[in-house]
Amino acid sequence: MDYAVYGILQARILEWVAFPFSRGSSQLRDQTQVSCIAAQNGVNPDWEKKVIEYFKEKLKENNAPKWVPSLNEVPLHYLKPNSFVKFRCMVQDMFDPEFYMGVYETVNRNTKARVLHFGKYRDVAECGPQQEVDLNSPRTTTLERQTFYCVPVPGESTWVKEISFISAFLFSRSWKSFFNPSFNAYVNANQARVSPSTSYTPSRHKRSYEDDEDMDLQPNKQKDQHTGARQAGNVGGLQWCGEPKRLETEASSGQQLSSLNLSSPFDLNFPLPGEKGPACLVKVYEDWDCFKVNDVLELYGILSVDPVLSILNNDERDASSLLDPMECTDMAEEQRVHSPPASLVPRIHVVLAQKLQHINPLLPACLNKEESKTCKFVSGFMSELSPVRAELLGFLTHALLGDSLAAEYLILHLISTVYTRRDVLPLGKFTVNLSGCPRNSTFTEHLYRIIQHLVPASFRLQMTIENMNHLKFIPHKDYAANRLVSGLLQLPSHTSLVIDETLLEQGQLDTAGVHNVTALSNLITWQKVDYDFSYHQMEFPCNINVFITSEGRSLLPADCQIHLQPQLMPPNMEEYMNSLLSAVLPSVLNKFRIYLTLLRFLDYSISDEITKAVEDDFVEMRKNDPQSITADDLHQLLIVARFLSLSAGQTTLSRERWLRAKQLESLRRARLQQQKCVNGNEL
Repeated sequence: MDYAVYGILQARILEWVAFPFSRGSSQLRDQTQVSCIAAQNGVNPDWEKKVIEYFKEKLKENNAPKWVPSLNEVPLHYLKPNSFVKFRCMVQDMFDPEFYMGVYETVNRNTKARVLHFGKYRDVAECGPQQEVDLNSPRTTTLERQTFYCVPVPGESTWVKEISFISAFLFSRSWKSFFNPSFNAYVNANQARVSPSTSYTPSRHKRSYEDDEDMDLQPNKQKDQHTGARQAGNVGGLQWCGEPKRLETEASSGQQLSSLNLSSPFDLNFPLPGEKGPACLVKVYEDWDCFKVNDVLELYGILSVDPVLSILNNDERDASSLLDPMECTDMAEEQRVHSPPASLVPRIHVVLAQKLQHINPLLPACLNKEESKTCKFVSGFMSELSPVRAELLGFLTHALLGDSLAAEYLILHLISTVYTRRDVLPLGKFTVNLSGCPRNSTFTEHLYRIIQHLVPASFRLQMTIENMNHLKFIPHKDYAANRLVSGLLQLPSHTSLVIDETLLEQGQLDTAGVHNVTALSNLITWQKVDYDFSYHQMEFPCNINVFITSEGRSLLPADCQIHLQPQLMPPNMEEYMNSLLSAVLPSVLNKFRIYLTLLRFLDYSISDEITKAVEDDFVEMRKNDPQSITADDLHQLLIVARFLSLSAGQTTLSRERWLRAKQLESLRRARLQQQKCVNGNEL
């Protein structure tokens, strides 16, 4: 898609929401409906199930998932607080569980009337004028919820963001009813009185608090409001206060951080450099055991950006000053990380959560369920798979400078996936080393651009001595902040990792560089990353497609090496690659994207008849050349045959595909042998 058009559409959206507008008739938009359902059901515990069922039904209506505002596409300040939103993200870290007031009671100071409230899907207790929370009420119920720290999907391709944005744009002209540019009015209404926080985290015997927000909204009014404010208090680890004290200024907050030797800018902890988008604290109320670190989720929930979350509790700071300075520093650092400003890291209270198999917006979210097999779109696409493959092969052949054999192997690599694990061995991984890439050329950079246009998520690692020695590859546990600090290899499944070795110069790897090379080797060989927890390492299985470009044979292990044989060498590589991309119709490019994602999820089997034929063939091959044909070669042939069959839309191995796999492997080996004879032992 043309970037200019994308920018115009974004500008049009922002233009629409720049004026006041009505809320609209849909009840899917804020927390009001949650409160209504809770009130109608009283203390009946089934009210929570009714909330979930309500939103599930609403999401089935009129392509609702398309027009629910997404934090991935819509700037945070255009979203209405307490509205219903969605967020496509990766679980970067899991914090300790926290307790919250699931049910609490308020008392009117004048009339002594009591009102029962529900604290689910809230960060701040609902407390009206002249009301206060009765923390000693026997009706108070404490419940538990889990907090995830979630970031936008690392390496997500621009085309994924664009298609998601345009899809939502086309399906709803009513986005504007979700936005509230008059945020000051909301702040005034909610800061007139600070209500108790409904939660606390039982972490290291202390209460959590929020850092000050960068926003300084209507300071004069706030100053008047806070005159004569009562002192904040604590009971049972729950934060509460009658009326708020003035938020600390950004400067004083910065001075406090400096005095504790803390870094003042908040690190959003993105795994990859240059990533953009909001990070969120996600509150999960049920089935949180189903999710794990690095899972990609699509969340639907209540957006919480209440400025009250940024008020620092005086008692907490006073108590901290009495502690040992080192312990005080650790506590402050953890609180800073776990309770960032809501304007920077908003909260989402999850109503519905779905683990995503993929993030390709052109395909149904689930591809391994029975309903997807009967999906008209999927079955229709499978019927025209052959011409799509032929077009893709031609496209990649041009991208690889006329080398059709390398293009065949690139297709097999792009649809490869770890389909199972046998003990510690991941089956289905297919790391390809494309050797023979021209040095001191922009070829590898532009080849990566081509891959970026085809896959939903990718990252190009420039393998230089400086990068290997200084970049953080392995996530590690920061015990002072009680969080997992991300690294380059904290990536979701099916990410395409392109390692460019053509930039490698002579130099010395230090200890960190050696560890990084080892981490890459383990990723390629075992499809796992050993996260560093200081006192021990913890294995995190992964499913990353690694593609290595190099001049000679890669320093890293690879399942398959294919030597590039260019049939042409354009004088201007950038112009050549740009013209190649511009020549492909957007509809054709989308077919390529569907093709590469869809084929990863097809079932595959080998019949007993073909198994027997393969065994006999292997025995015959061993007889003819016992020195060069090994069990590893048979495994390689079976992998090539598997993905060759799937690339043609065939879910079983046929004799024809087996012979074609043998032919491709023979051509590849012959090319490597020929290059070895030319360049000695280089390969």
